[in-house]
Amino acid sequence: MQFVSNGPDIPERLLQAHEEGEVVLFCGAGISCPAGLPLFGKLVKDLYAALNHTPDDLQAVAIKTKQFDRAIGLLEHRIVGGRESVRDCVATILEPDLSLPGATATHEALLTLGRSKDGRTRLVTTNFDCLFEEVIAKKRLTIERCEAPLLPVPKNRWDALVYLHGQLPVASGRGDLDRLVLSSGDFGLAYLTERWAARFLGELFRNFTVCFVGYSIDDPVLRYMMDALAADRLLGEAPIEMFAFGSYSKGKEDQRAREWDAKNVTPILYREHWNHRYLHRTLHAWADTYRDGIRGKESIVVRHAVSPPWASTKQDDFAGRVLGALSDRSGVPARRFADLDPVPSLAWLEPLSENRYQQADMVRFDVPPHGTQDASLRFSLILRPSPYTHAPWMGLFAEGAAASRWDEVMFQLARWLMRHLGDPKLLLWVTERGLPIHREFTDQVERCLRQLDGLAHAGKVDELNRIRMHAPNAIPGPRMRTLWRLVVTGRVKTSGPAIDAYDWHERFERDGRTPILRLELRDMLTPRVLLRGSLNWDDAPEESGEAEHLKDGVDREIVLSADHVHAMLAELHNSVRWSGVLSDLLDDFSALLRDAMDLARELGRAEDKEDLSYVDQPSIGDHEQNRRFHDWTALIELCRDAWLAAAKATPERARRVVETWCSAPYPVFRRLAFFAATQDVVVPPKQALDWLLTDDHWWLWTVETQRETMRLLVAIVPRLDAEALSKLERAILAGPPRFMFKADIEPERWARI
Repeated sequence: MQFVSNGPDIPERLLQAHEEGEVVLFCGAGISCPAGLPLFGKLVKDLYAALNHTPDDLQAVAIKTKQFDRAIGLLEHRIVGGRESVRDCVATILEPDLSLPGATATHEALLTLGRSKDGRTRLVTTNFDCLFEEVIAKKRLTIERCEAPLLPVPKNRWDALVYLHGQLPVASGRGDLDRLVLSSGDFGLAYLTERWAARFLGELFRNFTVCFVGYSIDDPVLRYMMDALAADRLLGEAPIEMFAFGSYSKGKEDQRAREWDAKNVTPILYREHWNHRYLHRTLHAWADTYRDGIRGKESIVVRHAVSPPWASTKQDDFAGRVLGALSDRSGVPARRFADLDPVPSLAWLEPLSENRYQQADMVRFDVPPHGTQDASLRFSLILRPSPYTHAPWMGLFAEGAAASRWDEVMFQLARWLMRHLGDPKLLLWVTERGLPIHREFTDQVERCLRQLDGLAHAGKVDELNRIRMHAPNAIPGPRMRTLWRLVVTGRVKTSGPAIDAYDWHERFERDGRTPILRLELRDMLTPRVLLRGSLNWDDAPEESGEAEHLKDGVDREIVLSADHVHAMLAELHNSVRWSGVLSDLLDDFSALLRDAMDLARELGRAEDKEDLSYVDQPSIGDHEQNRRFHDWTALIELCRDAWLAAAKATPERARRVVETWCSAPYPVFRRLAFFAATQDVVVPPKQALDWLLTDDHWWLWTVETQRETMRLLVAIVPRLDAEALSKLERAILAGPPRFMFKADIEPERWARI
């Protein structure tokens, strides 16, 4: 999470470990710069200047190579008064200027961050100054302090601010100054000879996640601490992951990251700017958020969720701040996000879907990671591993629901999505996931649609207008409602793996038609709705009419569950096994075609006397214009071929099926019936003529059946008697019925018709 613009991006796993009281902030000289205090290097230079001592060659080399502890040790051996003079001068140099703005603000923030939820203070500093003491006195805090070499055991019961290298005395005291870890000799005693500092660090790094604040990459203090851990690593006792805030100059970010990695420390980098301003502002904002707890995270949501996430940048990653807040296990920030007015843009789905989390972040979601690091594991906030309390049981038999249960965060994010049900982009996003839709999500959609329907039926216009005011796309229109109904009933085809038609073909040729294979065939040929469109989140959804939104954003197409069905049928065409079972499958194919037409009707593409099937399949019989661009037309050909097989085997059954087709809605069934009537072994010509002239001669004239109508006339006219032929001629001469055409046609045009 990036708490401030241009600030460092703090890893989610560190934030979560800190929330759980497992992080110890390790503070260096950089935190005291706002009070006018120097870093280690400048301290050495100020010492030499204050003591009027010009560095000799050996001292100059130590300063140049940034061995500042050695430079101080050499100074103590060269000047009059030695160690005592140096320590007195250090105390003078480290006198803070408390009049400077924000002199102690960072120390106050660190004391806040260093206090766990159960009230224990766990904070370590290698500074000698009294700035923490100033804050403790000013705020009247009750905090125990431990000074070197009397250090606590850094385990669960530890509750103290630790001055690891000693502290400047509030009053003059020779002994306190002498105990400061300042020169190379002092570091040698603390880390190598007496090892009290090394033992403290070893225990600390084994029990806590340490984050260094206010140290530079070449800080001698950091070098000693890393050397103290080298022995543990050689023994295979690798510490918990360590972090460090570090600055970088322009163009040096990657180089600085590699330098920290070489020290086995995970860097949290920020750009160098005006006395490390971005670091201090980050610590202040982090402390404010941590101090306020859930309310602090809610405030992040309220401040930033109203902005479109595409405006978030690397310099100001407010989207990352929002996601960090939303991931809180309580679900309270997520509930605030879902209830926010105006509703946060649907474009937030993009960062919510981004695989920004890794294995180390799993603990944030209450999932213990496996010991072996898996760099390939990436997940998002809305598709992530489940904790054991929400995961389904594993067994040879299913136990409970197949999918994991939602936690509170996921539930609230789904509530937010319900306020966008009228936006086609949400529909496209849902169907393009390539995964089964979670049952809880479909339940929420159904519940939301019922509530909206209830408000509409009760005439609560004011309530509906209030909903629209805060969420313009919350109320789907009739078309969108239809599409959502298709989604929740499983009639929409997702972009996931389709049923393998070729595998079915192979097993059919081997085993013949078995009941299981017949059911699988029905599953493969089940009609679905495929939704396509553009998901460009940069296009902010406007309050446009739904018809335009649908027309421009979503293409709806009837497809089958399996892909490449026409190719499979071409291979089956010469199969003896297939020819032998076609007749038995006639009823199945007819029912599937009826399902396809019913779906088309739901989409507004079919009516009792109009289905445009002649566009996708110009001819029921084989014809070069049947291009087979759409898989669903395979159902027409299957009905035709199965009926032809039935006509040979059981003509009476075939005749009953044709009669059923004639009584069914949709022109495609009338076309199949007309095609069947051209086969003179089943349907008498007079009966075919009656079918043609029903509904006030509609089917004689409509373009929907024109191809089959013409072929039927060619087939039956030579076989009609005089009375039937005269009946047909009168129908033709009468012309098409007037109600087939618009009422406002000009008389001259009607006469031409």
